[in-house]
Amino acid sequence: MEPLSSRPDPGRNAGAGMQGGAADITVVLATQGWRATVRQPEKLARRAVAAALQESGAEGAVTVLLTDDHAVKRLNHAHRDKAKPTNVLSFPGGMPGHLGDIALALGVVRREAREAGRRPEDHLAHLLAHGALHLAGHDHLLAGEARRMEQAEARIMRRLGRPNPWKEGRGRPST
Repeated sequence: MEPLSSRPDPGRNAGAGMQGGAADITVVLATQGWRATVRQPEKLARRAVAAALQESGAEGAVTVLLTDDHAVKRLNHAHRDKAKPTNVLSFPGGMPGHLGDIALALGVVRREAREAGRRPEDHLAHLLAHGALHLAGHDHLLAGEARRMEQAEARIMRRLGRPNPWKEGRGRPST
């Protein structure tokens, strides 16, 4: 996949990336419905990704695409051969200094938050952390990997002042 950050700016870029020494985080707000669902979605995205990169010790640029289900469905089909939208997709970077891209589907995130009894902003923060951890090299294919990733996500959420998505009664996220 061509990195999102190398594509022409459609005029909806949330502004300059966050320069925090270790991370350059650019947020592209492609679907305005995010603003009706989450207060300051760009700021939340930058904070959650930065916290995940800090947790993992990773450095580099990340582009976050906050878009709709249709766009994520197209990406999921093109890159994973799955013809449905999913909550979050992570695409490793293809050039030095670029960790990769993260894309999130508004409708899926809203629906999952509602079904799990979570606030949309808490679910979004968790999915952003999850996607950023993937870019930093984490995975959850094996039980031990999954447990380490869940523990990292819990620490990130605590750092962000948000509830632990893995606590009993919070429902398991479908990532």
